Amino acid sequence: MDSTLSIIIPAYNEEDNIDPVYRDLSSVLIGLGIPYEILLIDDGSTDQTCQKMKSLQLRDNSIRIIKFRKNFGQSAALQAGFDYATGTIIVTMDSDLQNDPRDIPALIEKIEREDFDVVCGWRYNRQDPVFKKIFSKMANSLRKFLTKETIHDSGCTLRSYRRECIEDLELYGELHRYIPAMLQWKGYRVGEIKVNHRERTHGSSKYSWKRLTKGFLDLIVIAFWQKYSVRPMHIFGGFGFILATIGFFISLYLIFERLFLNMGLTERPLFLVGFFMLVVGIQFIALGILADILLKIYYGQKERKPYRVDKILK
Repeated sequence: MDSTLSIIIPAYNEEDNIDPVYRDLSSVLIGLGIPYEILLIDDGSTDQTCQKMKSLQLRDNSIRIIKFRKNFGQSAALQAGFDYATGTIIVTMDSDLQNDPRDIPALIEKIEREDFDVVCGWRYNRQDPVFKKIFSKMANSLRKFLTKETIHDSGCTLRSYRRECIEDLELYGELHRYIPAMLQWKGYRVGEIKVNHRERTHGSSKYSWKRLTKGFLDLIVIAFWQKYSVRPMHIFGGFGFILATIGFFISLYLIFERLFLNMGLTERPLFLVGFFMLVVGIQFIALGILADILLKIYYGQKERKPYRVDKILK
């Protein structure tokens, strides 16, 4: 096996979990028999999380610590891990002890033997409060409907990636939940396996209605980006064209009545409606043009391309 492994673990106020996570993880990694590194991301913790990380680093030189100045969220922490990881296969997991490191060998095996680019964990037997399970089920159903992505559990952090998948990801907000959808849209092969899920025994969950709301708004962005990221003119221009056309014919009809039937326009609400639709339609078309220009600038940065090449056969 020529692979090298990077384990990324974001942590925010998990002082009681860092040591147990490391003990469980290190025993699994040693048994794999491949070179590895552990990236611990301190996401602006206000407790002793970072001190615990430093103590572990003194005993294990495979540990690297990335400390944030303040709490930026899980998406930013994963992005930092992706940016600094050096392995050919990258595994992400939570620091709350709910993900089981013993599932990591199966994630790596599936990604290598079955030619997947991403393998996601599916917490088929979740050990979470009922309300959290209900909201998660609703969110997964909505995600599948909007993105057409088929994995069961987008909220599970335990995943394995080939390095090339994450090199040009841009994570912010709550986008870490939709990484599989983003990668599938780019043409990468996404699989999943059932993984063990354990009950949280230390610390408190960071899940809240604020994160749920932000996640829903980010889902709308992802759904829009999947469909119209290459030609935003198709949605803005199309909607604007329909409005402008309806407004134009309404205005044309009223002008005909005024010129040939001598009917007044001052008391006709339809005149205002037609004029408003015409103006707004033109504005949407202009917005589509501006969005197209911005998109060309976006893809021009860092030599981005609106496609991904799988193989070149000669």
